[in-house]
Amino acid sequence: MNRRLGITFQFFLLILKLQAQPPQQAVATKNEFSIQQCIDYGKANNLQVKNALLDVQIQEQTNKNITAQALPQINGSFGSTFYPNVAVQSFPNFIAAATYGVLAQEGVKDGNGNTIVSPSDFGFVQAAFGTKWNASAGVTLTQILFDGQVFVGLQARKASIDFQQKAVEVTTESIKANIYKVYYQLVVSTTQTDQLDANIERLEKLLHDTKELYKNGFTEKLDVDKATVQLVNLQTERAAVQKTIDNGYLGLKLLIGMPIKDTLVLSEKITVDKIKEGLLNEGVYEYTDRPDYQYLSLGKKLNEFNIRRYKLTKLPTANLNAAYSKIAQRNDFSFFGKGDWFSSSYIGLSVNVPIFAGFAKDASIQKSKLELKQTENQIDNLKISIDNEVAQATNNFQNAIKTLDFQQQNIELAEKVYDQSKKKYEIGTGSNTEITNAQTDLRVAQSNYVNALYNAIIAKVDYLKAIGKL
Repeated sequence: MNRRLGITFQFFLLILKLQAQPPQQAVATKNEFSIQQCIDYGKANNLQVKNALLDVQIQEQTNKNITAQALPQINGSFGSTFYPNVAVQSFPNFIAAATYGVLAQEGVKDGNGNTIVSPSDFGFVQAAFGTKWNASAGVTLTQILFDGQVFVGLQARKASIDFQQKAVEVTTESIKANIYKVYYQLVVSTTQTDQLDANIERLEKLLHDTKELYKNGFTEKLDVDKATVQLVNLQTERAAVQKTIDNGYLGLKLLIGMPIKDTLVLSEKITVDKIKEGLLNEGVYEYTDRPDYQYLSLGKKLNEFNIRRYKLTKLPTANLNAAYSKIAQRNDFSFFGKGDWFSSSYIGLSVNVPIFAGFAKDASIQKSKLELKQTENQIDNLKISIDNEVAQATNNFQNAIKTLDFQQQNIELAEKVYDQSKKKYEIGTGSNTEITNAQTDLRVAQSNYVNALYNAIIAKVDYLKAIGKL
């Protein structure tokens, strides 16, 4: 008894221990991605892309339904019916009429020696026909021989799949452009943080030198305080920029469908030369390179199939029908025992010829033609939009490159001015105001350069997207 209590107590402690353990959490992973790896990850995990891919699978199942309509339709059936009261039917007394006819034909006389004469009205007989239990089992086959709508549906299957797959490309293209922009924004932010770190390092050295000059009586306490304020401001700005970068990484993870707990490291670097690649190819583009143009073109093709489908509804349809069945009748439920099952079968051809449907078919044809015209107008409008988008993107790209070149030269000049101002201040020929102004100009130049760098990246992404080469 004590041994059993001991085992029970140990089992109870084990349960408490298991319950006390915290639930296991998924292990976070570290991902070091280039821009292409980031795009590939987004294609596989972005929910919008996933839903677009599901639309392709849905269309595949729809195509299977269309194919099924052209295949034989085979159905089996079995049923049993019980009649507690078999229906009674009234019918002319043909039995009496036949009997009198035979008697008259044979010349039979009655007991008085008179020839038997048929009465003028034999009346009706009431009788129950059938059995209390009936059962039937059979199989039917239906095959479409000709139906214009079904045949057009079969022809449009590939175009329907292509249409949905192109919708995936349109969705992916939009996601891809956003990934490019966010990815390189974060890459550029590295340049910004490097500049801030370099500025902080400069100010820390300046503050140290100013304190030393103050100790030796070569400057005022005000100069030390100014340098301290500038350093604190830069450190605060650095913290704010880092927070923005952290939020940017969260946004990129959300965009590509990566779990927030995972670590994302961007391995790619950006250079001015890389941004300028392809600049000489502006103005060379084809409408057909754009996924959205291809998408509308496929939509036009589906509209044309729709017109053909409605036109063929005016033609007759033909179907082959066949059936084979077994029927049994019993006065009790003994269908699985001895007894006859009677066979029945037929093969038939049915042709349905449309004559008049209240002009519904003509209305459907005209409606589908108008929808085709709408799609054609959308294609024409898209061409104009593409031309305008390419022209604007080209101008923005060229201007962004010019601005980037200018700001790159400007930042180099600002760095030289700051270095010269600092040297003058250190040897006592320059003022604190002069070096403060140089520091401010340098920070403005750095900020303008970072903005120019990012704007050039955005301009290039928009340009490549406009010409369908992203």
